[in-house]
Amino acid sequence: MAFIHRTTMKPTKLELLTEWLPKQSWYVGDAKTPELLKAGGFRLDDPEGTVGIEFMVVVDTSAHEQEREPVAYLVPMGYRGAALDGVPAEALIGTSEHGVLGTRWIYDGVHDPVVMAQLRALLRGEAIAQHQSESDTPDPNVTVHGTGPEDGFEVHVHRVLEPAADGRMPYGHLVAGWTWPDGTAGQGVVATVAPR
Repeated sequence: MAFIHRTTMKPTKLELLTEWLPKQSWYVGDAKTPELLKAGGFRLDDPEGTVGIEFMVVVDTSAHEQEREPVAYLVPMGYRGAALDGVPAEALIGTSEHGVLGTRWIYDGVHDPVVMAQLRALLRGEAIAQHQSESDTPDPNVTVHGTGPEDGFEVHVHRVLEPAADGRMPYGHLVAGWTWPDGTAGQGVVATVAPR
């Protein structure tokens, strides 16, 4: 199980995401500098113990300036002790100095093979979602529905989160929760399994 260090990161994850998020094609806001709040998420364990894996939900509150509702985004992240080869340059969210582990290279998890392998394992029931900020603590609010990815199936990470809708999805999907800025709970599908 992953151990959560109580230490500093400079720059912080939110500072890195504030710069990185508006550059992504799936960013729906129009603010060049979003106002991000950490709203939820969960962690997965790397069986090798080398890659930190976090699925963070951030809420952009800058939409309130235009009298629109805040937007929730899911950002899967892989934390590594060295640069990851073979990924596009835009996969790197940034580097940060961790108070215990030193320099960490933080990657967009959809480009990190360890992050995606563990997400697939979670969807197959072979991994357990962990609490975002507590060591060795499963997160019961992260639930898998249906079956996980088989041969010929791919996993799609939902970037812009919407509250869960009624009805059944045809294949497996993963549901997680977050907290809106007003304190109300949100819950929605964060990943789905679909045929290639």
